Amino acid sequence: MRAARYYGTEDIRVEEIEEPKCGKGQIKVKPAFVGICGTDLHEFLGGPAFVPQTPHPVTQEKIPITLGHEFSGTVTEIGPDVTSIKIGQRVAVQPTIFDGTCGACKRGLQNVCYNGGFVGLSGWGGGLSDACVIPADYALPIPDNIPLDVAALVEPLSVGWHAVSQSPLKADSDILILGGGPIGIAVILALRARGCGTIIVSEPSAQRQKFDKHFGADVVLDPREDDVVKRARELTGGEGVDIVFDCAGVAVGLAAACQAIKVKGTVVNVAIWEKAVPFQPNDLVRREGSYVACLGYLKQDFKDVIKALADGHIKPADMITSKVPLERVVEDGIRELIKNKEKHVKVLVEI
Repeated sequence: MRAARYYGTEDIRVEEIEEPKCGKGQIKVKPAFVGICGTDLHEFLGGPAFVPQTPHPVTQEKIPITLGHEFSGTVTEIGPDVTSIKIGQRVAVQPTIFDGTCGACKRGLQNVCYNGGFVGLSGWGGGLSDACVIPADYALPIPDNIPLDVAALVEPLSVGWHAVSQSPLKADSDILILGGGPIGIAVILALRARGCGTIIVSEPSAQRQKFDKHFGADVVLDPREDDVVKRARELTGGEGVDIVFDCAGVAVGLAAACQAIKVKGTVVNVAIWEKAVPFQPNDLVRREGSYVACLGYLKQDFKDVIKALADGHIKPADMITSKVPLERVVEDGIRELIKNKEKHVKVLVEI
């Protein structure tokens, strides 16, 4: 079968490999659509970072690794003792790999498993292939009114949903989102589905500013021209916002986030940071503010997003800005995003 395999920096090869066999408690999924994530771009440009160079503690796999962790597909085979899934079911895949035995897992926090990873980054195949074998409980059935291309967005949408779940959101909470790319948009959609006050987004890209407005932002600021902290206060009666979601992960944004909240406000870190940055805790101390971190998602987030999609509370189809075939994943997918990321929200690979 075909698979896009990661060998190292700027070295992803679509090649023929043996199709995996379906064992006890497992299912085989034929991927339909696969989103290209910022993590994939980072691995391509400067990795390996997430992709293991020594055997992963759970999968026991290392480079070369089949990529693709944002995907939907159809179940083509079920292993012995699998009763939760049927052949032919359309599914979204929650790719979180966890050991099930560590302290975090025992508390139901598989997203921060001490030995965690992701299907499509850490082993057990990936969506960028003709077949992927995973534990049966990694697949969540999708209703008939959710098309498979939209189902491939469940994973990034769940990142935004989980971030909102980590916050003290109320129906009248005023929000500032730093970074209006794919994850910032996922946060906007989650907020609109759940209800909130004013949504302000800070985003420098003119094209992404348009996307942010389209998906529900009330006000979009350009941090190169606007004083984001000052404008956030002006837009909220002079006091500041209730919650900041930092989806940018840059030093100037961290400072702005801590200064833009009102007294007892909360900063939620959604970003993955590339390096250490200066931090002035007094910006939070003077406000008795809170700083909350979040990572990935839990199964409940996937379930909630699928229900919101099915009920029409989230309408993310316009996030899909391009579809490319597997054979062109590097040139028309990864390199296109590197060169023209401002034009895109989500590029899908059609398997």
